[in-house]
Amino acid sequence: MKWKVCASEYIHKGPWATLRTDHCEMPDGRQVKDYYVLEYPNWVNAVAVTEEGKVLMVRQYRHAAGIVSLEIPGGVIDDGEAPEVAMRRELLEETGYQFDDIELISVVYANPSTANNHTYCYLARNGKKVQEQELDPTEDIQVEEYTLAEIKQLLAENKIAQALHCTGLFYALWKLGEIAL
Repeated sequence: MKWKVCASEYIHKGPWATLRTDHCEMPDGRQVKDYYVLEYPNWVNAVAVTEEGKVLMVRQYRHAAGIVSLEIPGGVIDDGEAPEVAMRRELLEETGYQFDDIELISVVYANPSTANNHTYCYLARNGKKVQEQELDPTEDIQVEEYTLAEIKQLLAENKIAQALHCTGLFYALWKLGEIAL
């Protein structure tokens, strides 16, 4: 079922996103011209549970959607960085919490039809506040704490808009025995 890439041309290369167009051939020989692909770096996010059993959420402005979004902590994996290392770094930078107990719970694609990257989602437990936030120049992040019951209610009321974060929360709630399949 895989397509053969006959040619690729880059339209834009940027630090956060790259756009290319591919000319492909399907297994039956049909030609697909100008198939646009967004290249992004891979991402990490985590459902981060403190020693007190509270889930850390971050609230921040998301310009492309024009919304203030309630999310789980996460970010971009730097070149050459292992996903778990990136997750520990992002947790420390965004929340000031350190987590020694961290477990990969899912790997998902945001949109595999047009984007090539994926997100590693972790469940981080027993977090301890060890420092203040160390935010990037364009970040303005508020850290908030919620109980597991409050997280389930936020999901039920559609208060968490970021699809990849809803997915991570689902896997974490299942792993923690809060929902059954």
